[in-house]
Amino acid sequence: MASCPQNSILYNGSHCACQVGRFLNVSANSCITYDGSSAIKTDSGIDYYAISFPKTFISFDSIKKFTQSQAVFLEATLVMLLSWLLFCFLLRFTKLGDGRNAWFKIRWWISRLDVCFATRHWLDDQKLVVKRKTELGGTFSIASWILFTGLFAALLYQLIAKRTIEVHNVKATNAPDLALFRNDIEFNMTTVSSMSCSNLQRPTTLLTGSSGFIEDKVSPISDFLNFSCHNTSLGPTISLKCRNCQLRQDYFSISWQFVDLPNSPASAIGFQFNVTAKDHIRSDHVSFVSGTLKNGSNTDNSPVTFRGADTNILIFNLFPRLYRSAKDLRLIQPLFHEFVPGSILRETSQLQASLENANDGLINATLYVNYLSSYIIESENQNIIGAVGFLADLGGLYCISMMLFFYLLVQCEFRMKRLRNEDSILRNIRSRRKAQEHWDKVRKYVMYTWNCKTLDVDDHSKTEPGCGRLMLPSVHGNGSVRGAGSSRKRRQLSNTDLSLRKQVSSEKAIKCDISGSVKDKTKHCIGSNDGVAVQHQAFPLGDDIIPPPPPLELKSGSEIELSDIQKNFQRLYDYNVMLREKFIATQSLLHDLTTKTSSPGTERQT
Repeated sequence: MASCPQNSILYNGSHCACQVGRFLNVSANSCITYDGSSAIKTDSGIDYYAISFPKTFISFDSIKKFTQSQAVFLEATLVMLLSWLLFCFLLRFTKLGDGRNAWFKIRWWISRLDVCFATRHWLDDQKLVVKRKTELGGTFSIASWILFTGLFAALLYQLIAKRTIEVHNVKATNAPDLALFRNDIEFNMTTVSSMSCSNLQRPTTLLTGSSGFIEDKVSPISDFLNFSCHNTSLGPTISLKCRNCQLRQDYFSISWQFVDLPNSPASAIGFQFNVTAKDHIRSDHVSFVSGTLKNGSNTDNSPVTFRGADTNILIFNLFPRLYRSAKDLRLIQPLFHEFVPGSILRETSQLQASLENANDGLINATLYVNYLSSYIIESENQNIIGAVGFLADLGGLYCISMMLFFYLLVQCEFRMKRLRNEDSILRNIRSRRKAQEHWDKVRKYVMYTWNCKTLDVDDHSKTEPGCGRLMLPSVHGNGSVRGAGSSRKRRQLSNTDLSLRKQVSSEKAIKCDISGSVKDKTKHCIGSNDGVAVQHQAFPLGDDIIPPPPPLELKSGSEIELSDIQKNFQRLYDYNVMLREKFIATQSLLHDLTTKTSSPGTERQT
C-alpha cells in the first residue's frame, strides 16, 4: 500500500481521504485548503461614458488605478501651490545687487508673470489706473493658475467618473416582449474537490415549471441545454450552455451527482460558479455573476466537507433588462439568489464514518433558475453634467481661484505700505543697469570716432591721448556723473572743455569773408582745403553782448540717445566758432582803430 498524502486520513483500513476542508493537490501529493474568495461579483455588462476616448489613446480604467478619487488631484495641487509660495517667499530674502546677479533676474521675471493683477494693485486716491507688474502680483498670478489647473483636473475627473446616473423603469411584460430577448447563456459550476468527471453521473432530464404545480414538465436536457464536464485543477466543472436561448418557462432546474470510486471518494469542500449572458448578435456586452460557496450558513467560516444524500441547491435569478441608451440592447442579467447546503461534515470522525458508510457515497447538486419574466427593467443613463453646467462650474472655479489670491494681494498691500510701490525698486535697478550699458556703448563710439588708441571700458573715465582734452564721464549706480579726478566729480558737463583741436588744425588757411558791418549776424567762411563755401548759421552777434554757452539737453529718463549727445557737441562747436569769429572781428576792429589813430600823426609830421 502506498503512503497517504500529507494531511489525509485512513478509512476502511487501507484507503486515504483528505481531512475536513481539504482537497488533494496531485502535483504536490498533499491535501490543501482552498483559499478562494467567497465574495459574489456581478457586472451589468454595459457602461456609459459622457466623453468617449479612443481606447488606443487613453484608457480611463488605467487612470483610475493611479487616481482613486479627486483627493489625488487636490493633494497634488496643494503641494505644488505651497511649494511655489514657499519658493517666492524665500526668494525675497536674496539681495538684488546691481541687477546683474541671477537672483535679480529670477525676481524680475516673476514680476513679469503678473498677468492677473497688473491693473489691480494698490493705488492712492485720484490717480489713474496704470499697468504695474510687481513681484507679489506675479507670485499670486501663478498661484491662482496652479489652483485653477488643479481644480479643473478634479472637475474633469468628476466629469468622467460620475458622468451619468442610471434611471430604472419597471415595465410589466407579455409574451411578445419576452420573445425579443435572445441571449447566449452559460452556467459553469465547479465542484472544488479531489474528484474528476469520472465520479459524475450525467443527468438526462430537465424539470421546467414549479415543482408540484400543473405546469411541471420533465424534458430532455438536449432540448434546452448542452451539458458537458471537464476536469480542472480545482475539480470537475459542469458546463450548461444555451445558444440563442429563448426562455419559455419561469422556472427550470437540473440535478447531477458524484459517486464514490475506488481511491476517489465523493466529497467536496465548496462550489465555484460563473454564470454569463450576452446578446446573441452584439456579443461585446456581457452580464455575469461569479463567486465561491464554501460552508453555507456557517457563521464561523470554519472548513467543512460536503458529502451525503442531501442535495446542495444553487439558486439563481434571471431578469430581462432593456438598455434604452445602448440602442435598445436586450440583455438578461443573472444574479445569485441563495445557496442551500446539503449534507455537511465538520469533524474528522464524522467524515471517517461517512466514508465507511456506502449509503453516504455521493454528492447531490441542483441548479435552480428563476426567470423573472413578469417585468422588464428598462435602464436609461442620463448625463448629470451638461455643456452649460460644465462651463458654469469652470467659470466658478476660475472666479474662486482669482478672487482668493486677489483678496490676499489687497490685504498684503493694505497692511504693508512698502509693497504698494515695490515695482519701482526693480525697475529703477534695471533702468540704471541699462543706462550704464548704453553709456558704455556711447563712450566706445565717441572714442572710436575721435581716433582714440585705447578704449576705456571700465567705470573710470580717462583722457585718452589723441582725443584732445575730451573728458568721458561715466554714469554709476547712484545715477551721478563723475570725471577722471576726484576734484572734478561735481563738474557739470556744460563746463567741460570740449576743445576740438584736431579738427580745427586740419582746416588750413581759413578765409572768412566778412560781408557787411561787424554787427551782421551771418558769416560766410570758406576753407582752403576744399574750396567749398559753407554757410554756417552761427549764434547771433550782438553789439557788446557775448551769448552764454548753450545749455546741455539731457533727458531725465533711463536711456541717453546718441543723437542727443551729437546735438550737444554740435552746439558747443558752433559756440566755439562763434567766439572765434567774434574774436577775429574784434581783432580787425582794433587793428583798424590803431591804423586810423596812427595816420593823423604821420600826416602832421610830413
